[in-house]
Amino acid sequence: MLKDELIKKMKSIFGSDEKRIRHALNVLNYAEQIQLTEGGDLFIITASAILHDIGIHEAERKHGSNAGKYQEIEGPPIAADVLKNYDLEQEIIDKICLIIANHHSAKDTRINDTAEFKIIWDADWLVNIPDEYPDLKQDKLSKIIYKVFKTEKGRQLAMDRYL
Repeated sequence: MLKDELIKKMKSIFGSDEKRIRHALNVLNYAEQIQLTEGGDLFIITASAILHDIGIHEAERKHGSNAGKYQEIEGPPIAADVLKNYDLEQEIIDKICLIIANHHSAKDTRINDTAEFKIIWDADWLVNIPDEYPDLKQDKLSKIIYKVFKTEKGRQLAMDRYL
């Protein structure tokens, strides 16, 4: 199955970086849960979840930083290189790369209104909330959840998990 091959490739790119591997797998888990309710193309969601942070090491190497803006620059070429090894339409590869290129900023209106993008955005936030807001009080966290999350299912999972 292609999902398993993509996971294996992601693990080989991340090497011994267990934190990043675990993060990608957690995002994948949440993305699959959200997709069951919100819809969207399951393959695009799965591949985007697995590969969304694939440019992080290259960002650190080239820019000395793993900041989201650098991940959005460095991730798509690596993801495209991985995905070109499979019998996929270029349109699918482009959509996955566009999601990766916007998964921190949501700046591109060509992608940020799609179910696939919203699901990846929410799944990534579900994993990142404890790191982003470790000491936030529940009332403020509730406001952030309602402001940041783009799907009802993502919002529900965040409320159930963090409040």
